[in-house]
Amino acid sequence: MGTETSSGPGMTWLYFALLTVFCWGLYGILLHKGQVTMGDPENGRYKAFLFVGIAYFLTAVLAPLALLMYKGAAFSGYTGSGMWWSLVAGILGAVGAFGVLLAFGAKGTPAVVMSIIFAGAPVINALVAIILHPPAGGWGSVKPQFFLGIILAATGGMLVTLFKPNPGPAKPKVVYVDSFPARGGQGR
Repeated sequence: MGTETSSGPGMTWLYFALLTVFCWGLYGILLHKGQVTMGDPENGRYKAFLFVGIAYFLTAVLAPLALLMYKGAAFSGYTGSGMWWSLVAGILGAVGAFGVLLAFGAKGTPAVVMSIIFAGAPVINALVAIILHPPAGGWGSVKPQFFLGIILAATGGMLVTLFKPNPGPAKPKVVYVDSFPARGGQGR
């Protein structure tokens, strides 16, 4: 995989895409663990979502603000349209993250919930992108492999959902018993 050169974009974008695959692949599992380990079956998902928001603030507000300030572009060059569409995208991302927690709260497991999301999201993305940016030759120029890819993505999500391996038995909880009786009232 090459890096960016004057003759072409290279493959640096792929490294960033794979970073995202890795992070989002762990997202659901760790989010579920955070929700469960809050120790609050009723409100654990909301508490976990609060910390997702804190993480977003740190990584999606403070980090880019520092970078933009460093580049001298923090407070200039914004357009109404750019801000609006970015805000809508952020809201959709946050609602989606909250939907993950609601699915976990409704007893969906990370393997199933995230498989449905990661199989379904690319399908939605591909369809909306092609509707917003129609191909140069019209719909007739879309190759059958595109539609086959959509079908395969949806089928893959369904297969993972239907045939995921079941978890092993729960580990027994360790109970500590005080082996020394209390000394109070024993006639000393």
